[in-house]
Amino acid sequence: MTRRGWLLFGALGVIWGLPYFMIKVAVRELHPAFLVFVRTGGGAAVLLPLAAARGELAPALRRWRPVLVFAAVEIGVPWFLLFSAETRVSSSLSALLIATVPLFAALVAWVTRSERLDARRLGGLAVGFGGVAVLVGFDVGRSDVLATVSLGAVGLGYALGPWVVARRLSDLPSLGVVALSLAACTAAYAAPAALEVPARTPSAPVLASVVGLTAACTVVAFVALFALVAEVGAMRATVITYVNPAVAVLVGVAALGEPFGLASGAGFALILAGCVLATRPAPGAPALVAPPVAEP
Repeated sequence: MTRRGWLLFGALGVIWGLPYFMIKVAVRELHPAFLVFVRTGGGAAVLLPLAAARGELAPALRRWRPVLVFAAVEIGVPWFLLFSAETRVSSSLSALLIATVPLFAALVAWVTRSERLDARRLGGLAVGFGGVAVLVGFDVGRSDVLATVSLGAVGLGYALGPWVVARRLSDLPSLGVVALSLAACTAAYAAPAALEVPARTPSAPVLASVVGLTAACTVVAFVALFALVAEVGAMRATVITYVNPAVAVLVGVAALGEPFGLASGAGFALILAGCVLATRPAPGAPALVAPPVAEP
């Protein structure tokens, strides 16, 4: 990989490891629906003109139906569920559970008959979801089970999004698809957000987190992702999904004092091992995992 590729990889690994911490801070004072509206609206405000200037918005508009499906499963529903879950569980645990995205991607590929699952891949799924069981049994038992289920739905949504892109939107410019998706989600959350406008000005840490989520983790992250995919290819870019949770855990422990014990480490290790086994293609076969599109 080139030096530029390594720089983009490192930058994106850090940028997409930070949202969990920022979300945890922001939802202390902001309702999840309002936070989704602000984040998608800010991203759309910057990316829509950029996509239009590049001529990448019109093709996405012509394919608006699958774009709306993508927007719902990759951004609109997962972000609300993630933000809601972080009102009840730690940012570190959220990141560890969402590290299951490649496992869900393997399941989606199997259910849709896009790929066959051999013994090695099935073993990887068993190992990976065994890691989830370790986390749930030792860490989530003291938290909110509903939040855990919500995070599982987030992982499934993040796996379905790239699948929709691969089947219906692969010939369209990525920037146009993402910009239009953010705009659609902004419109969808306008009414719920209007009911949840905070009564007082949020504190400085919350405002800083919202700016970070919007500017760095949405606008800058998308631009960096497109550059990374162009530099190193789509499949190499998927390694980001293994780096982000580790960064999120480090930030959660260091900045928020969140616990990270033996069970957390063991669960994370099992999830990563399962992801590698479940998504590694057989010789001559395509990989199961599409590049991350809008995580987290």
